[in-house]
Amino acid sequence: MSAAEALLANGASGSSGGDRLSIDDALAQHAGEFGRWQLRQFVMVTAAWALEAMHTMVMIFADREPAMSCPAGDGRCGDRCAGAAAGWEWEQGSGSSTVAEWGLVCGERYKVGLVQAVFFVGCMIGAGVFGHLSDSFLGRKGCLLVLCFLNAVFGLLTALSPNYWVYAALRLLTGFSTGSVGLCSFVLATEPIGPSRRGAAGMSTMYFFSVGIAALAGVAVMFQSSWRLLYAVTSLPSLAYVFTVMPFVSESPRWYLVRGRANDAMRVLGDIASANGRCIPDNVVLKLDDEGDDVNGAQVGTGEKAEELSSSGTIIDAFRSPTTRIRLVLSVIIHFLSAVVYFGLSLNVVNLKTNLYVSVVLNSLAEMPSYLLTAMLLQHFGRKPVAIGMTLLSGVFCTAGSLIAGAGAARVVRTVCGVVGIFGISATYNLLAVYTAELFPTVVRTAVLGCAMQASQMGAILAPLVVVLGERLPFAVFGMSGIIGGLLFLCQPETMNKPLYDTMAGLEKGERVSKSEDEGAAENSEI
Repeated sequence: MSAAEALLANGASGSSGGDRLSIDDALAQHAGEFGRWQLRQFVMVTAAWALEAMHTMVMIFADREPAMSCPAGDGRCGDRCAGAAAGWEWEQGSGSSTVAEWGLVCGERYKVGLVQAVFFVGCMIGAGVFGHLSDSFLGRKGCLLVLCFLNAVFGLLTALSPNYWVYAALRLLTGFSTGSVGLCSFVLATEPIGPSRRGAAGMSTMYFFSVGIAALAGVAVMFQSSWRLLYAVTSLPSLAYVFTVMPFVSESPRWYLVRGRANDAMRVLGDIASANGRCIPDNVVLKLDDEGDDVNGAQVGTGEKAEELSSSGTIIDAFRSPTTRIRLVLSVIIHFLSAVVYFGLSLNVVNLKTNLYVSVVLNSLAEMPSYLLTAMLLQHFGRKPVAIGMTLLSGVFCTAGSLIAGAGAARVVRTVCGVVGIFGISATYNLLAVYTAELFPTVVRTAVLGCAMQASQMGAILAPLVVVLGERLPFAVFGMSGIIGGLLFLCQPETMNKPLYDTMAGLEKGERVSKSEDEGAAENSEI
């Protein structure tokens, strides 16, 4: 047994010796908040966001409506809705998209929105299932591994779909495995990072999502004549990721600790310190942040009772606590509204009547500077003001887009409004992950994020159904959603520079102490 393990064993048996530190304190004081180890882990894990982007946004290109032509050349073709029966032909061939292959036009056009909504239904179900599994026995790394493998399998099977309904079913399954990739990736990437660097790092996770969208547009250009090949090519990277990247990813030390595996948590922290050129003293012993508190009449320590309390948190526990109940309800509503705007604007490129591939790239490029700007603003203004400002920015410009009619220059202005809208809401959507993670303790963090992700998927389900309403009305819906979401942020507390709590009891104790300090400071200022 190593010296560290011996000390942990002594701490678990109730010994009072050793310097008992939380993981946040151990990172800040000894292992390093963000060094070589965290950078390596961060890049490997957040690369999965690019894979999620491909599996999600591939439908923009696979389900597009290609141009039609009348080969007779005399303009005597019949009703366009009749397709080939009336003499019309798809310019890029019937295999260029699902719309062309299965005739999803006119009266059948609703099936395009339906299959896209079905995908997000799968995302919603998967977010709840894998959010729970990530907090329980499977862990963050195990969940990410399973999800990426399933994505590859379902994506490849989708390329073989014999008809629309099989295609819809496979998109449902792909959504089931895709919806939690970003969730597990975000938690796994940010939990080993110290408190002062966590916000900026968390805001950088979605760079990979934007890069994935831009890369998808480039791949889609090369496979315009075959939606099946497009699905196959965009699914293979997930399979490669499972076998070439995941073996080098480490599990979260926080998950180890709340599962009662303190020796594994200390081992990971030792690896972090070693890679960062730091050293953890031999007398350091890890602790949960509620150790020594009286919870329901029981003295909580590092023994069996502590393990039972820390590893069994569920979304119900977050709802029971008066401290987190309002936070949870607001987070769910805000995630829903933000998803309506984000996914709606992403899918709405088909209504802009501009080059589809260029529009997708412009949207993805608009997202990237928003992440950088928001990361910089977070360090000075905190989470809450930035979230309010960015969400309202998106809502106002989307509302302006709904008021612009016509073609030509008006269409360009409406496109600009959409780009600014995606700039603001992508910053909000990314910030939500950081903000929500900091509002809840480790024991329920992924479960809550999973619940919030389910709300996001409900918004995403609604988004494609709004997009089919035309050119201007979708902008009005997105604008209203953004403005309401921005105002709801006013009711959430600020989390800047606050600790990342491990347990519900630790969070409640910390909030009581913080409230007392604030009241004391207010009294002193009055005096």
